[in-house]
Amino acid sequence: MPMVFDEIKNDSYEQIIYCHDPKVGLKAIIAVHSTVLGPAVGGCRMWHYHDENEALTDVLRLSKGMTYKAAVANLKWGGGKSVIIGDPHKDKTPELLHRFGEFVERLGGNYITAKDVGIGAEDLREIKTNTHHILGIEGESNSSGDPSPATAWGVYHGMKSAVKAGFGSESLKGIRVALQGLGSVSHSLLGHLVKEGAVVTGCDVEKEAIDRARNEYGIEIVSPEAIYDVDCDVFSPSALGAVINKETIPRIKAKVIAGAANNQLATEQDGKVLHEKGVIYAPDYVINGGGLINIYHEKMVQGGYNHDDAFKHVAEIHQTMDQIIDRSKRDNIPTFIIADHIAEERVEAGRK
Repeated sequence: MPMVFDEIKNDSYEQIIYCHDPKVGLKAIIAVHSTVLGPAVGGCRMWHYHDENEALTDVLRLSKGMTYKAAVANLKWGGGKSVIIGDPHKDKTPELLHRFGEFVERLGGNYITAKDVGIGAEDLREIKTNTHHILGIEGESNSSGDPSPATAWGVYHGMKSAVKAGFGSESLKGIRVALQGLGSVSHSLLGHLVKEGAVVTGCDVEKEAIDRARNEYGIEIVSPEAIYDVDCDVFSPSALGAVINKETIPRIKAKVIAGAANNQLATEQDGKVLHEKGVIYAPDYVINGGGLINIYHEKMVQGGYNHDDAFKHVAEIHQTMDQIIDRSKRDNIPTFIIADHIAEERVEAGRK
């Protein structure tokens, strides 16, 4: 059983809010990691967790990651996240979503919610009936829309930076990419990779995602377990977290790891092992920050949302990755530690 106050103390969380209403079946957790640089922003995820401890662990890791993601992108936002415990295909109701919106509203703007796994645009509209503190609803006026294309655009540019460092060329033509996960972000990423001439092998657990990728792009498909053994230049974790671990690292043949998934490293030691092996790891919250940057333009940029300006900003992830890799090589420190240092320096500067 995790000790909640120990978690707050060790990682400087500001608030952990448990939301419960048995009448509508709501069990949710909102984690506000930091509001030093601005309101805590992060999507709402609905997932059928094995137990409440797993849900707590997930929301804590994700909310801290959002603080770092916003800070490393130099946004005037903090980090937060929320999870609703339940099967999104069976347990989701308008009443449950309305009630969750009430809990978000009570926080007075300290936490701003958005889309995440298990929560779509229609769900966000239901949540919005009871809160003003929500962003990224597709189809609404001045909305930044679906964050997936922007996330993919950032991963693409971060991957190009890492490939340049690993192979001496920024072009992805002929680069072999093992893409783990073929969901909405990966599908957008696939378009960029194939257009540039990369050779992609993919996997997923959903037949619909596999069929769409195969039919539209003709990529090779392997089983989810076999993706770690693909002979590739770039391994791209774009599904679950903690997939880079002591069991998978010996199997991965890539010189570059760059993908859209959150919390890719199971432990810090795994990141250090990659560095020792000479593998260039693109820190996940750096290159998957495009969705957050995109939604930032909806709320924080004068004049309202402009797609071209937002995607130009997202493309700057390339330069951010260049700086992290250069500093990593100069100081002989793993890239994920360099990224953490940059984020922590900016938060500390804001605190002072």
